[in-house]
Amino acid sequence: MPYIPPTNEPSDFLFFPADDADRVREIIIDLVTKKIPAQYGYDPKRDIQVLAPMKKGPCGIEILNRELQAILTPHSEGGLFRPGDKVIQLRNNYQKEVFNGDVGYVESIDPATSKAIVDMDERHIEYDFSELDELALAYAVSIHKYQGSESPVIVMPVHTSHFKMLTRNLIYTGITRAKKLIAIVGTKKALIIGIKNIEIDSRHTGLKAAFQEIVEPGGRSGTSSSFMVSPEDATSTIPSL
Repeated sequence: MPYIPPTNEPSDFLFFPADDADRVREIIIDLVTKKIPAQYGYDPKRDIQVLAPMKKGPCGIEILNRELQAILTPHSEGGLFRPGDKVIQLRNNYQKEVFNGDVGYVESIDPATSKAIVDMDERHIEYDFSELDELALAYAVSIHKYQGSESPVIVMPVHTSHFKMLTRNLIYTGITRAKKLIAIVGTKKALIIGIKNIEIDSRHTGLKAAFQEIVEPGGRSGTSSSFMVSPEDATSTIPSL
């Protein structure tokens, strides 16, 4: 059963507990491709962004990108990129006027001319195939890479397999990229590790209090806007707003 806070106000914070890293990935894929679009009407490519602390691992950026691409852009063509793919610019290119962290969508790929066209903020940017190393899939990106951007919905794994990267500042940065809705998938233990880890810098925020109802349900009074959803619920339903 989901944890429902003592308020009728709409929730903009969802938490899906999952101990196993593979299970974390499965829930994220289901949330992005099915549950959040069906429940809230958000476009899985343009409105939902997955942020992860690390590239490698069973719920890291690389495998999340591969699995999300297979579902959201199911073309049969080979190669790293497909028409319709969500991509991110990896370094500044002043000639094209595209910059590190810019997100776009592949419009076309033409093997005959060795050219790809990418829509970057309604500008049609041409890439020679030799320049495609400037791009990477962006269904899932690092929190660091996305720190200057925002998305209506952020989905974020917080798992102990990422313990080397978990800090309070990293979690805070990921959460504050969401304009409308944040969904965290992972473990209470990982959240506690991250919240307590302030080695990077010291910042005074209300993050610890905001998580209190997740890590210690009923541990404080007041109005919390978070939900706790069991792994079984995560594959069947999302709490209504």
